[in-house]
Amino acid sequence: MIKLIKYLKPFQIPIYLVLGLVLFQTLSELFLPTLMSDIVDKGVVTGDTNYIWKIGGYMLLVAAGGMVCSIIASYYSAKVASGFGKLLRSKTFSHVGDFSLHEFDKLGTASLITRTTNDITQIQQVLIMMLRMMVMAPMMCIGGIFMAYSKDAKLTLVLAVAIPILVLAIVIIARKGIPLFKAMQIKLDSLNRVLRENLTGIRVIRSFNKIDHEKKRFDDANWDLTQTAIKVNKLMAAMMPIMMIVLNLSTIAIVWFGGIRISNGHMQVGDMMAFIQYAMQIMFSFIMLSMMFVMIPRASVSAVRINEVLEMRADIKDPIVSLPVTGNRGHVEFQNVTFSYPGAEVSAISNISFSMQPGEVTAIIGGTGSGKSTLINLIPRFYDVESGKVLVDGVDVREMTQKQLREKIGFVPQMAVLFTGTMSENIRYGKEDATDEEVMQAAVVAQATEFINNMPDKFDEILAQGGTNVSGGQKQRLSIARALVRKPEIYIFDDSFSALDFKTDAKLRAALKGETDNSTVLIVAQRVTTIIDADQIIVLDNGEITEIGKHKELMESSAVYREIVMSQLSEEEIA
Repeated sequence: MIKLIKYLKPFQIPIYLVLGLVLFQTLSELFLPTLMSDIVDKGVVTGDTNYIWKIGGYMLLVAAGGMVCSIIASYYSAKVASGFGKLLRSKTFSHVGDFSLHEFDKLGTASLITRTTNDITQIQQVLIMMLRMMVMAPMMCIGGIFMAYSKDAKLTLVLAVAIPILVLAIVIIARKGIPLFKAMQIKLDSLNRVLRENLTGIRVIRSFNKIDHEKKRFDDANWDLTQTAIKVNKLMAAMMPIMMIVLNLSTIAIVWFGGIRISNGHMQVGDMMAFIQYAMQIMFSFIMLSMMFVMIPRASVSAVRINEVLEMRADIKDPIVSLPVTGNRGHVEFQNVTFSYPGAEVSAISNISFSMQPGEVTAIIGGTGSGKSTLINLIPRFYDVESGKVLVDGVDVREMTQKQLREKIGFVPQMAVLFTGTMSENIRYGKEDATDEEVMQAAVVAQATEFINNMPDKFDEILAQGGTNVSGGQKQRLSIARALVRKPEIYIFDDSFSALDFKTDAKLRAALKGETDNSTVLIVAQRVTTIIDADQIIVLDNGEITEIGKHKELMESSAVYREIVMSQLSEEEIA
């Protein structure tokens, strides 16, 4: 948790205020038993009513001051903790936003969600307790021991026996609890992952009638977490009875030995009552510390997990100085590019070399796992190449800032991703300042107006999370419109026409020609009819380019391409 303290700098003033208020509150609580003993010994015993009212008034003032300080301290400690949680969530979210796909693959989406929500909440809750108890408990303990010693030195021997027992109990329970807290957070990740898979894959689960199977998976993960939580709670629950036993036995011992000292004339009744109060304050300070030891181990595990995210550095970094663009606008070139995924034994793509020019349509086709999507992910620099170069406008993409590079690209992913909001807001995601006319034009070219205009609110129709209230083909058309509204130098379509019927596919490709005349277009497709008119077709097989050419040339020279075509088209269509 020490590494996260630097994020508390914006809250220094309210923290100092809370500490000052807690200090005053603690001093008032330490002062009250002394005033009470004075009332008993000098007022009640002597029958001096005026003295009782006088000292009683002081007690009321001190108690009222402590109460006011407690309320204000509670308010500002909650405010500091909430602000710290907000800042930490913002820092974590922004930092994760800079990760490459490699870091996402390494940590996992479910774990990142847990770290950004549950883990930060754990730290936030502990911070509230720390601001109040971490200052109050030590001060009350030390102050209580000093004040008790001032009342009767010999009676403090009771505390000398009780305090080590409490400390030993806290240490033993904390040592056993810390590993369990770490295990709990890992198992919470697992539960989150299973739940996320169930919610996102509900259609697949129902279609394959696997509801009972998934329920069992969830129950197993849930029960695993529950068992660990029960162990932790049993362990921590043992702390309070131990505390109360020691506290009550200490009180009995104080009354027993205090009564003996009073009968011998070595101690007054008021002093013994004050001593009992100080003993209770000392014991309760240890109870407060024990509560901290319940929370701190879990929060420390959460802090380690948050630090792991914040200290993780993305593999892909912007250059200190980006090179100016010197080449043709929209020109893309691969020079002997090889790439392997982390931990993979075989390269995903090897020795890839080709170029694309503005005004041309380049298509990539190949079997499943041939490296098509991997290849296009290197252009927007989602991954960095292992060897070779990817040039955009004559500049190595590693010599450009990611923002500068991606502003040149309109990317339509294989899985259409839509966000909660209106139709127009989703299209404007590609260009925030797009006019209504530009949004309309992009939708027309993407063949999306035919279903948008049939909706009650047209472009103001609200899309559900993930676009679940539209079909797969409609999702793809909205994704294409989002790329078109940007009017980029380079269009990348990653199998973005697969959910369209042949008629819509043909109409969309015809409309695209006029829209992308001055841009470079790269299409990845499984369907031959989508790419048959491309200026150059790249045939991939096992991560390598086997042939490059137009449709007719490849039909004669490439056995791989000819096999793909013959598997999809009839002899009449091929002819």
